[in-house]
Amino acid sequence: MNVYLSGGMEYANNDGGDWREELQTFLEKELHHEVFNPTQKSRELFATKYKNVDFRKLKFENIERYTEIVCELVEIDSEEIVKRSDYVICYWDESAAKGAGTKGELTLAKYFGKPVYLVTEFPLQDIPGWVLGCCTKIFRSWGEVKGFLINEIK
Repeated sequence: MNVYLSGGMEYANNDGGDWREELQTFLEKELHHEVFNPTQKSRELFATKYKNVDFRKLKFENIERYTEIVCELVEIDSEEIVKRSDYVICYWDESAAKGAGTKGELTLAKYFGKPVYLVTEFPLQDIPGWVLGCCTKIFRSWGEVKGFLINEIK
């Protein structure tokens, strides 16, 4: 099974890497699932192709170049969801709510029939209806989603 880890990056601490790394370890070790971690993949792309680029600074100094790189990231992530992922786990927090990528990823997953498992502590009425409409199941904690995955997804 292949899983895509969706959630905020642009406005998240450590680009959303902390929760993704922890969940990735669980998914790989406990379930033996292949994980697409967009934080990790973005870092790999920047380390190889854009070594000396201050990506966040580009948004203010060279919006055209910034947009070109974002387009590349959108292509990589979209292709992963559509062509390789069996399901998506989304962490909905303040950074996901503020950005746009998570909403787009969930829409793609829904359209292409990929289950979306949302993990959030937000009151559900504070989450956009569109996002809720893309979700297969909603969990209130990491423990809940992990238990579900162990019992239902193996």
